[in-house]
Amino acid sequence: MIVDANTRTWSSPMQLGKSAAAVIRRANGEHWLRADHGPDALSEQLECIDVALIHGFRSRMLDAHIPNQYIAELVSRHPERLIGIAGIDPLVPESTDELKRALEMGLAGITISPSMQGLHPTHSSAMKIYETCSEKRMPVFVSRPEIGIPESVLEFDRPLAWDEVARNFPDLKIIIGGVGFPWVDETLLLLQKHNNVYADLSFLTRNPWATWNTLLNAQALGESTTNIMDRLLFASGWPAQSPSHAIERLYSLNSFAQGSNLPTVPRATIRSIIERDTLTALGIELPPGRAGGDTTLNAALAQEGAVHEPSNS
Repeated sequence: MIVDANTRTWSSPMQLGKSAAAVIRRANGEHWLRADHGPDALSEQLECIDVALIHGFRSRMLDAHIPNQYIAELVSRHPERLIGIAGIDPLVPESTDELKRALEMGLAGITISPSMQGLHPTHSSAMKIYETCSEKRMPVFVSRPEIGIPESVLEFDRPLAWDEVARNFPDLKIIIGGVGFPWVDETLLLLQKHNNVYADLSFLTRNPWATWNTLLNAQALGESTTNIMDRLLFASGWPAQSPSHAIERLYSLNSFAQGSNLPTVPRATIRSIIERDTLTALGIELPPGRAGGDTTLNAALAQEGAVHEPSNS
């Protein structure tokens, strides 16, 4: 089964906040803002994966909001393909009530973004949210800025700040977005130290060189202690890139080592990341009607015109 651990959709880019929309416009042009990033466009991308985790977003600091009700409605349209993750801003006074509503709507986890919410990960309001999530077995996804939003507080983005959270809540599943790039080494140390800390690849795969080095470092660290590779999760970060493109980039990583003595990441290891049983690892129930074990990897590679990967080990 292929699970995309990080996707988003919105009806308007202004839901990301005026500042974020302005930065995206400068970086990618007006056409990207006008492109369809709504649920129909996301649905087309689901052809190459089995299940997608779709994230809400809330930041009072940026005046950004992809409502959890909107996420729950999308999940209700495609319950066999989508799992909702609630966007929670712990600095919003009603955040505790919003978390309760997310549970009632059947959302499976939460996503927060310390740097884009102006929130230190160990803020007392956030720790209360983590306590509830730990009790309810809801994983916490750490969303991180893929673009340089001027208002974002980068010192709150450092992965090592999550060491205290992981120590205080050893049963809480914490997923660091983008392997904490550019502080990848800090994230790998967290994975080495805490079995309840994971990382998704999301937008990191848009930088194949960084991804290749990250997997080599994770491979080396895992040989001496815990197997860090087992807690790296496939994620595309759609709409930043398509899931099929992310898969193709992962399978192409070892091209850097061709014709040299440089080390490689075993193809079986890459495949294990792409086809990881992410839902079981994070304690998330399978969507109704979805059986485990199936894969649409061949469809993903065919969509990008890549060489097919055999479906059987």
